[in-house]
Amino acid sequence: MPLVVILATGGTIAGTAAAATDTTGYRAGALGVDALIAAVPALAEHRLESESVAAIDSKNMDIATWQRLAGRVAHHVARPEVAGVVITHGTDTLEETAYFLHRVLAPSKPVMLTAAMRPASALSADGPANLLDAVTVAGTPGARGVGLVFAGALWAAVGLRKIHTLQTSAFAGSDCGPVARLEGGAMRRFRDWPAGEPLGLARIAADADAWPRVEIVLNHSGADGRLVDAAVASGAAGIVVAGTGHGTVSDRLDAALARARDAGVRVRRASRCAFGPVLPHGDGDVEAAGELSAVQARIELQLALLA
Repeated sequence: MPLVVILATGGTIAGTAAAATDTTGYRAGALGVDALIAAVPALAEHRLESESVAAIDSKNMDIATWQRLAGRVAHHVARPEVAGVVITHGTDTLEETAYFLHRVLAPSKPVMLTAAMRPASALSADGPANLLDAVTVAGTPGARGVGLVFAGALWAAVGLRKIHTLQTSAFAGSDCGPVARLEGGAMRRFRDWPAGEPLGLARIAADADAWPRVEIVLNHSGADGRLVDAAVASGAAGIVVAGTGHGTVSDRLDAALARARDAGVRVRRASRCAFGPVLPHGDGDVEAAGELSAVQARIELQLALLA
């Protein structure tokens, strides 16, 4: 059997509540990784190793945890006997962690994140099936790259979005749709495994407190740009604007962004829409975020500034 390493970071998948009917008032990250594995009898048929990297609610995900997680993923991927890695994670910031690992590591082996919308204590917990599917993908010959296995689908990291606050089918991806679906324990693949060029761990080696600050500003009715001015005044090195529609911004917000550029602040344009890219205005336009959401564009800008 292929060896799969499970790295736990906490989240709802490891959450517990006082009542089995409570799916919102739980404590995230309460269970250890061994308890998660024991709750899925079918995993006994797999060859596994497990390790706890963190035990947090992913709303509290931070740079230091990302650095530690990336280091552990890189360590295990480099082991020749390891077929792939599974990361259990909270759903709230999963799309950010997935994109971060994709850009920094771009692994040639599968690194599959998985999660849950209902705690482990719930009558209808969705975590066990998601974990089993993730291990299945991580042990599949030829699989590669960073992705999310969730609710029977495998999504690429780029363009990944959480789209619902409560439903168990809470994620979607780019216009290309899922990479594959898991049905009856088997995987149906629809397109090639996403690839990329790794930036490497050296890019993120700076102390977490020394990372460049990048803020996100939303365009909306009456947006006047004062938040941009405040971000620049407080030392932001970059600003991502989640624009309306195809990344458009109000005239007053646009003027504030121009002042930010003049002050040496880097700008990226994303959209507040759930789906659809923000395309460049021309060949020299490096500010368009493409299919990245605002939060993924923020990571991309941070990594660029770290260079």
